[in-house]
Amino acid sequence: MKQLELLHEGKSKMIYATDSAERIMIRFKNDATAFYNIKRATIENKAKMNCAISTMVLGYLNDNGVNTHFVERLDEESQLCKAVKHIPVEVIVRNVVAGSMAKRLGIAEGTVPENTIFDLCLRSDELGDPLINDHHAVALGIASYEELAEIYETSARINTLLVELYAKAGITLVDFKIEFGRGSHGELVLADELTPDTCRLWDVESGEPLDKDRFRRDMGRVREAYEEVAMRLNNALNK
Repeated sequence: MKQLELLHEGKSKMIYATDSAERIMIRFKNDATAFYNIKRATIENKAKMNCAISTMVLGYLNDNGVNTHFVERLDEESQLCKAVKHIPVEVIVRNVVAGSMAKRLGIAEGTVPENTIFDLCLRSDELGDPLINDHHAVALGIASYEELAEIYETSARINTLLVELYAKAGITLVDFKIEFGRGSHGELVLADELTPDTCRLWDVESGEPLDKDRFRRDMGRVREAYEEVAMRLNNALNK
């Protein structure tokens, strides 16, 4: 598969066209950003670790019947993925109260809600990815109620699988952010990445964060945390 022109460069990845209209190449970056690009740094080995982690997680989901955009890992920092038409929303799946939810609702971080919480956000850096509801999404022409129901059902399935996987790795899956697209036949496809950049991951025993919060909160040892997640996932998948 031949890499062609750069289609898009985001905060953590570069997206390239390939010689197939149905495939793109995703190359991860060592850049770390927070607070809508206000805080920035370069983390050694981050691209390699995120590529490894996303490869393992998306491969695991593919193997368990979830349709993802992941096709194969090309090298230490890049993946071959399906080209999809992105749906401009993010779904945040919350198993434990943390981050913006704790601040917004005044609930103590670490509180376990009685049910899994699904937040829907409009994908817009300019607007700060605002929370929206299903009625907004329909009114904006983003998706129908039926399509949103499919998105929530798929998100719940992904959550069940990932909670189980991370538990085997000794990690609590606190919350995670996912994006979807439509494939060439209109089918729903899980897109983007699933890494410590997009998930909150806490050590089961100590509660120590093993994710991007280490960068956001100046906790240090960001690279080591990502490497720890990659090692634990590899061990969990090969038991």
